[in-house]
Amino acid sequence: MSDFCASLWPEEATPEDLINCSECGLDQHGSRMVWGEGNPEAPIIILLDNPGAREDRENKPFVCGTRQTLQRAANQVGLKVDDLYVTYVLKRKPTRAYDKEQTRKVCMNHFKQQLQSKQPQLIVCLGNIAVQSFFENPETDVKSLRGRFHHVHGYQTTAAYHPLAVRRRPNLWPLFLEDWQLVADLYFNQGPYR
Repeated sequence: MSDFCASLWPEEATPEDLINCSECGLDQHGSRMVWGEGNPEAPIIILLDNPGAREDRENKPFVCGTRQTLQRAANQVGLKVDDLYVTYVLKRKPTRAYDKEQTRKVCMNHFKQQLQSKQPQLIVCLGNIAVQSFFENPETDVKSLRGRFHHVHGYQTTAAYHPLAVRRRPNLWPLFLEDWQLVADLYFNQGPYR
């Protein structure tokens, strides 16, 4: 584990017609749109709440703690960047207060568009926001869904804690790794999906 080094995965370009999307209002927050990162053709899609920061205050690329934790777990169970594509409920990082429920609802249309074109083998929702948004149930949570697969909108889906929660509460690391092992086991047993 000590020789693992996280890296900034390649970013997929935002579709031209959506770069200036203002439907949800997050374009007023000053953060740029991040459509997704990793392999756009990957069989496993990871859904997070928002892209966080890929650049520091001087606009230099860096790998944030969320990405480090996610990549470390994936690497530990044998998954590679080619196997994974990371995208978000919100395609822009919010920087101030906003109407969370309405914004997530609007922005999930982008994710549905991605699913139609990508047709992944598996979807991994990380954190309660991703889970509630994709499962379309504000009452559900990671704790009650993790550890098994669910059929959601026609896709095999599982849930795990948000990498930031795992960083803040190291006691969640074994559970996080267990959930990634579940994903890897299914993926490697089913073989590449295409």
